[in-house]
Amino acid sequence: MSPNPLRLLLDFDDRIQRDRDQPPAFLHRRDRRFALDCEQQGITPSPSRWLAHMNRLSGPGGTVTAGRRELKLWRRVTSGFACAGCLMGIVTMLGLLFYDGGQRINITVILAFVLLQLLLALATTVQAMIGWQPWRWLLKRLHRNHASPTRARLQPLLMARAAHAGGVAFGLAGLATLLIMVVVQDLAFGWSTTLDTAASGYHHLVSTLAAPWSWLWPSAVPSLELVEATRFFRAAPVTTGVEPSRWGLWWPFVVMLWLTWTVIPRVLLLILSQALLRRRATHLLAGHPGMQALLYRMETATLDTGSSHNDAADLPDTRTRAQPEQLPDTPLMICWAGAGEPELPQRLQAPDSRIFRAGGRATLAQDDEVLAQVGDHLANQKHPVVIVVTRSWEPPTGELHDFLENARERWPSNSRVTLLPLASNPNQPPQSHLVQPWLRFTERLAPGFASVALPSTGEPNPYLAGSAQP
Repeated sequence: MSPNPLRLLLDFDDRIQRDRDQPPAFLHRRDRRFALDCEQQGITPSPSRWLAHMNRLSGPGGTVTAGRRELKLWRRVTSGFACAGCLMGIVTMLGLLFYDGGQRINITVILAFVLLQLLLALATTVQAMIGWQPWRWLLKRLHRNHASPTRARLQPLLMARAAHAGGVAFGLAGLATLLIMVVVQDLAFGWSTTLDTAASGYHHLVSTLAAPWSWLWPSAVPSLELVEATRFFRAAPVTTGVEPSRWGLWWPFVVMLWLTWTVIPRVLLLILSQALLRRRATHLLAGHPGMQALLYRMETATLDTGSSHNDAADLPDTRTRAQPEQLPDTPLMICWAGAGEPELPQRLQAPDSRIFRAGGRATLAQDDEVLAQVGDHLANQKHPVVIVVTRSWEPPTGELHDFLENARERWPSNSRVTLLPLASNPNQPPQSHLVQPWLRFTERLAPGFASVALPSTGEPNPYLAGSAQP
């Protein structure tokens, strides 16, 4: 299990959300057993070890954790901000350095723009620290507005990190564009303002801004003579008394100004946002309600009431609200984890049937391809229904649960899934006690999304026997 606090928190929160459907007694026995095993091995129980233990209990097929999926989404968001920042940095710098030969490039405009960028960077960090989410509209587009409370508290910092990454890309692209323009063009800088500002006051302003690099690059600090000589007025004719080369002496100052007050603050704030994100993830994990309950279950022994009644012969209550339904009329079937091998029952085979195989030995990429192909077929149906063929004697797994949850998100909203558990003899209906776990499994899915059907023992389904393709 990765030591990354953010991924650890996301995986832990996802596991706690999935455990909500389990009985408290079962959770207590399971986690107490884990704590006793750790004590026997001489190791300290930790969230990462507990998650690794749960993954081993879940079996194969879960290599991509919830934390990895969440971080992959945010990496795509950050990459999108970075690409947009690069493009905007190039366009912005070209606009700031636009020079038609008649007017000078105004240093005052560049100073104002750098100040605006610095204020935006600070505002982004402040809004993340106080929990304000100005990007809520983007989260709704990404379908992340229904996240758990723990993930919702991480979203402001995650968005701030993405915004700072875009700001870094913006600054670096602008700096590269500036250096290229200095090489390939003859830029003429000057300063102008409507305010009654003396050259000495303007020199004091630029000298203050250049203080961080004055010891490193003295020539990048404009002198008072340069400031006095390069002031211009738009209404006045072009100055001819100034040597033309002096108009270009401002470029070292502009380069260092952009690097020091635009690029470096963004880089520092990006590092700060990453540190704040890890710190918040660590605190949220320590104070997670599921963590407190887990520690209690691991530290508290399971109790035997000592009742004289021996309930070994008592059968558990397996009654469910769900009941088996009729097999739907659809040629789309997904054989899960080898179900239907070596062949499906004769009544399910038809020339127009489309049979897909997923789960079991199939990779996650193959499962995603099956979801995409079935989704394309369902998009053309008025009442999209898919039959998922399973083995009745194998209980539902978390891998199947994740597969159906992904299907519900990717298929049309009115799609329905019918689970068809087959007996060891596919031409006979499964036993009743083998059907009950599948009925309870459908109750843990989204309401109305999944149901269970039993193979018909009578005549073949007329649709599967020769209906038209959807």
